[in-house]
Amino acid sequence: MSRLVIVSNRVGIPDGSARAGGLEVAIRPALKKSGGVWFGWSGKVSDKAPKPATTVVKDDVSYVTVDLQKDDYEEFYNGFANRVLWPILHYRLDLAEFTRRDLGGYFRVNEFFAANLEKVLEPDDIIWVHDYHLMPLAQALRARGHKNKIGFFIHIPFPPPEILTALPNHERLIPALGNYDLVGFQTDTDANNFSRYLATEVGLKSVGQDCFDYDGRVTQVGVFPVGVETEAFAKLARRAVETPFVRDVFQSLSNRAMIIGVDRLDYSKGIPDRMNAFERFLMNFPDWHNNVTYLQITPRSRSDIQEYADIAKQVGEAVGRINGNFGEASWTPVRYINKAHSRTALAGLYRVSRVGLVTPLRDGMNLVAKEYVAAQDADDPGVLVLSRFAGAARECTAALLVNPYDQEGVATAIHRALSMSLEERRQRHAVNYRALMRNDLSQWAEHFLDTLAAPPQPMRMPVRASVRR
Repeated sequence: MSRLVIVSNRVGIPDGSARAGGLEVAIRPALKKSGGVWFGWSGKVSDKAPKPATTVVKDDVSYVTVDLQKDDYEEFYNGFANRVLWPILHYRLDLAEFTRRDLGGYFRVNEFFAANLEKVLEPDDIIWVHDYHLMPLAQALRARGHKNKIGFFIHIPFPPPEILTALPNHERLIPALGNYDLVGFQTDTDANNFSRYLATEVGLKSVGQDCFDYDGRVTQVGVFPVGVETEAFAKLARRAVETPFVRDVFQSLSNRAMIIGVDRLDYSKGIPDRMNAFERFLMNFPDWHNNVTYLQITPRSRSDIQEYADIAKQVGEAVGRINGNFGEASWTPVRYINKAHSRTALAGLYRVSRVGLVTPLRDGMNLVAKEYVAAQDADDPGVLVLSRFAGAARECTAALLVNPYDQEGVATAIHRALSMSLEERRQRHAVNYRALMRNDLSQWAEHFLDTLAAPPQPMRMPVRASVRR
């Protein structure tokens, strides 16, 4: 049996913590099933020359990590990955800050990863590379002579050629994805955008539905929307409501309805727009004053990047303004928390919330939306208000879909969600829950890896099974 090798920017080494990143949660089932290797950056930055890779073995998985030098970290991670690729792939050309130095650092670190990864590779390993940090990794491995099956999955959006071509040196970077045997996306829109780029900008020849000829090798394009462990998360939520933490939060509401938002502090999440929409809701529907509390949990991220500091300031000012204008001595409309919470705590908070407010300006999938649905009590469920620009909107079609840029529209959706009848809430939840069950996380990795391991099958298949329509 071929060994699975996962490669990502950061490695989720189990440490006994209840918290786990989205990538770790997504790929854990595949690693548990077959064992293998997880390779990536340790998270450590050094002024000295990098030390040899470090290996930690736990439960039949070898976690192999490398440190980065300071210049590599600044150019590869803070520079090109987060100041160029992240905004452009989220359709934010206005926020991209391109320098050739950062581009050079990005390719240099990918070469560094390849040089260290090949020390642990075996000829029949199946390699699965994750996300935008490592787009040219397969190219670096092919140049070293590795003929392994190599798949790539991008967890964030992938914009159309009209936006991608605004990326300086796009013709050097984007075509490098053709060195992968399988390139996977969250939605068919993302996959179509990539296929259109290959056809129009690179001139690759289609060799069947979803397949392209790249220097004599077939590159397949597929859609693999990431799911959640639906039944397990539902069970976790049922238990979590009995924990002291969730009980305390629920009791502190004093019978008020709760709206919940959970996001990293990132401009792609649209948190300032969401705050403005909630303010508009309070202005338009005064009967809800003192009857609803909005809890926004937003762990800070990338705080050393100016754009993220600006977002933090905007959100903080909006919270202060809303609470100052509408709050009372006995009621705070917005509770704004910058601490991360465990999955157990979040599951319980989702379950006791009347509304899940998930309104990113652009998102690859957004698992908060799916976790909120999974956590609900089917007999008395809350309502998901979801941005139509999140990948989850393709599956959670019974959510109240909104345009996050339309603050009046989001305010009206909040009111509708809070006022919705029990019968309609049950119907909407049932539709969304069935969609989650059809695309449970337990099947996601299996679908991707089965498609990668098999000979390319250029045929039309259901999106949930694996390949783009």
